[in-house]
Amino acid sequence: KVEKEWGRRRQQRQRVMAMDNCSLVMVMTNKWRSMFGVAIVPSVLMGLGMAISPESPRWLFQQGRIPQAETAIKSLYGSEKVSEVIQSLRASGQGSREQDASWLELFSKRYWKVVSVGAALFLFQQLAGINAVVYYSTAVFRSAGIASDIAASALVGASNVFGTTIASSLMDKQGRKSLLIASFVGMAASMLLLSLSFSWSVLAPYSGTMAVLGTVLYVLSFSLGAGPVPALLLPEIFASRIRAKAVALSLGMHWVSNFVIGLYFLTVVTKFGISRVYLGFAAVCLLAVLYIGRNVVETKGRSLEEIEHALNPAN
Repeated sequence: KVEKEWGRRRQQRQRVMAMDNCSLVMVMTNKWRSMFGVAIVPSVLMGLGMAISPESPRWLFQQGRIPQAETAIKSLYGSEKVSEVIQSLRASGQGSREQDASWLELFSKRYWKVVSVGAALFLFQQLAGINAVVYYSTAVFRSAGIASDIAASALVGASNVFGTTIASSLMDKQGRKSLLIASFVGMAASMLLLSLSFSWSVLAPYSGTMAVLGTVLYVLSFSLGAGPVPALLLPEIFASRIRAKAVALSLGMHWVSNFVIGLYFLTVVTKFGISRVYLGFAAVCLLAVLYIGRNVVETKGRSLEEIEHALNPAN
């Protein structure tokens, strides 16, 4: 009887997934103009914010524009910090005219380790399954009896916003590295819960509830570290002369892996089953924990020069 019920629920889930994809196509067909139009609002706000944002004092100092650097420091830190920050910049030798690194230099022995860390963080972020979970979360919620797509999306979005808010208050207290490790551990546990909810017949009566709980916990864990920390960490670990190109390379890895996951997720699910795919995501999360533990340095409370020396002691 339990096996029959589990089989019925599995078929129902598959139908829900198919219906969800069809409804997505219909929404895209009829409402895509409105959907894309909404993106104008944050774009305009971002543009206005950047227009009134002060320039980087370090960059201004590098260009020899000392008065503008002092004005930016005053705006960011207060007038009492101007002298201290200027002295720090002068002592660190950041006013030198050292040329920016070439693309080939990113793969040199001097910089490869730190550049690979930046690319790996975004690769793990995507291969851990965040976009697969978000893209198809409505199907999971429907299997639990939540028919409203708006309610499902709102719950996932609220989890993301709540986790990010908590993360913003913990980054300078707990540190970047510890948040990353805790985040990926939580994501691995959530993926295991999701996998069991789809595959363990003993839990069939509670599978819908477990799937929803696993999805919410996964998004919450992601937003606590794996989501916001890499973007904050990269400018802190990259040396000044490689920062622009190294960040561009890391973000390129982010969007390429994002595209691949979105393109092939359903194909892989069809071939291997959703439970095995989620187990694969859990394994990626655990690999990320091991990698971060061995290769990522803690940046909390350390100056840019100290971080650069820790990552490149030969410099």
